[in-house]
Amino acid sequence: MFEFANPWMLLVLPLPILVYCLSAVYRESHDSIRVPFFQRLLDLTGEKPQKGAVVLRRARIQKIWVPTVWCLLMLALAQPMWVGEPIEHVKSARDLMIAVDLSGSMQTADFETVDGKQISRLDAVKQVLAEFAEKRDHDRLGLIVFGDSPYLQAPFTEDHKTWLTLLGETQIAMAGQSTRFGDAIGLAIKIFEGSETESRVLIVLTDGNDTGSKVPPVEAAKIAHDKQITIYSIAVGNPESLGEEALDIVVLNAIAEITGGNSYQAVDRAQLLEIYQHIAELEPEEHEFLSYRPRHSLHHYPLGLIVIGYLLFSLVFMLRTKRQVYDD
Repeated sequence: MFEFANPWMLLVLPLPILVYCLSAVYRESHDSIRVPFFQRLLDLTGEKPQKGAVVLRRARIQKIWVPTVWCLLMLALAQPMWVGEPIEHVKSARDLMIAVDLSGSMQTADFETVDGKQISRLDAVKQVLAEFAEKRDHDRLGLIVFGDSPYLQAPFTEDHKTWLTLLGETQIAMAGQSTRFGDAIGLAIKIFEGSETESRVLIVLTDGNDTGSKVPPVEAAKIAHDKQITIYSIAVGNPESLGEEALDIVVLNAIAEITGGNSYQAVDRAQLLEIYQHIAELEPEEHEFLSYRPRHSLHHYPLGLIVIGYLLFSLVFMLRTKRQVYDD
């Protein structure tokens, strides 16, 4: 589609006509000598008398080229543009942060693969998260790992390939041996403050109980609720474990309930995969469709015609001048 960015410039097109009609005719004066024998001088020279001022006359090409240049100049100032077909860009309307426990107990090999091979809890989590990420095409994913302290492993990104690479690089105890998921929730809240999306989801995955967070998990969940963050808690491993490895189901249920999320328990890979599928159903992908039309300015075309025309006239004038010199 063709349109003008500054169509009001076309209103200036009639301006030369107004100037021509309202302004006085330009006259050029010539020097002259007054002599008493003027008529006799004319008879001897054969010249014809002329007026002291004459009206300059344009050549035919000038009568055509000057208004053409004016029209082309006004056309360029009006900035003609070619507007293309609408292009839609799909943008995620949700930021989804996943917090993974990397304490020493995540090394326990009590999960089985599809072919029956025993793997660690962390390896099972990585496999299931890889499948989960493939189904969240337009969500921005983030990754927090926690142990003695929480660390941001991957900021929010739509580049899921890079996100999975950073997930794959996580190792047991790289964040310490403890399980301070209350602080992990606090770090997630801080990161969500820079998010512009209204839908904010945090998935916390742990196989133990909180061991001395600066902010208790329940208190952190209350702050998350005020920040409109929904938390889904997932307890991994044997629910009958004791000591630091014991699962605090009561706290995990509480932080999910406070924020309007759900709490789950997974004792094997199949249950873990089922949990993530259930979360995907509860949190369907939300999209923002941004539509725009590509615009390409065409103002350089009339300007190019003016330049080309000027160069051609200059060339013709130069050749004509040289020819007159040679003839003389």
